Amino acid sequence: MAEPRIVTIDLNFQNKTQAIASYLIRLADAAVLIESGPGSTLAALEAGLAKEGLSLRDITHVLLTHIHLDHAGAAGWFSRQGAQIFVHPNGAAHMLNPEKLIASATRIYGDRMQTLWGEFLPVEQDRLSVPNDAEEIAIGNLRFLPVNTPGHAEHHYSYLLEDTCFSGDVGGVRIPGFPYLRAPMPPPELHFARWHESIRRLRALKFVRIAPTHFGIFDDPAWQLDELERSLNSAEEWLEKIMPAGPTADELREKFTAWMQAQADEQKLSDEAVEAYALANPLGMGADGLMRYWSKVKMAGK
Repeated sequence: MAEPRIVTIDLNFQNKTQAIASYLIRLADAAVLIESGPGSTLAALEAGLAKEGLSLRDITHVLLTHIHLDHAGAAGWFSRQGAQIFVHPNGAAHMLNPEKLIASATRIYGDRMQTLWGEFLPVEQDRLSVPNDAEEIAIGNLRFLPVNTPGHAEHHYSYLLEDTCFSGDVGGVRIPGFPYLRAPMPPPELHFARWHESIRRLRALKFVRIAPTHFGIFDDPAWQLDELERSLNSAEEWLEKIMPAGPTADELREKFTAWMQAQADEQKLSDEAVEAYALANPLGMGADGLMRYWSKVKMAGK
């Protein structure tokens, strides 16, 4: 049987390369995407597919790692073109009725919602598939294994295809060309202990390539998971030092941004790389996630 070909499509989010990827897997009649991307990047996705001789309507299946807008925003549109959409059980209800998800995002992004994310349509009910953890997804001769990997979000799957793991956000954010990784930590479901357990589960799968949505396919998954674990430990230690002083949300955002900028300076990241990291992993969101984790998880002993 022919090996499935994986193509990284750059969604050129906000006119920035290497911020959000969608992965195309083709084999025989199947044209599968890992991540739909947001509605605002459909034109870039269309251009990327055209290079492969495909149109948007040729996509047969879309596997979502989780339901955040940068990963799943265009899934409803694809369902209306006939694509089958796969999502974690904890995210399924929001894909069928995204009103709460849109309202929550609107409180954060305000009048930038349309520019950033575009249209977020409900997924057609008969086009939604909700596999269980480790329940194999068979698409023609392709076999995907969904792996429950909470920590970044409770509704997060990673997908294993042969020796490649599509890690969504639980595998971290990594821009090609820099030996540096960030852990995306937005509210409301950041949970360090669950994230560490997800890393242990991913290690046990022994894949040889890892493909985070932000951004690209890498052949050193052991390094990436080690660096991710170090990043999480570092963030938790930093939080333990900062929070006893009782910073406000704005103060924590300021301190966290400065801490991340110091890391960027130490790594000698280019301005373009800093911008890509900021788009893929907004620092204010990370600070807000840490604040919520401290009050809802750490202080509550959960």
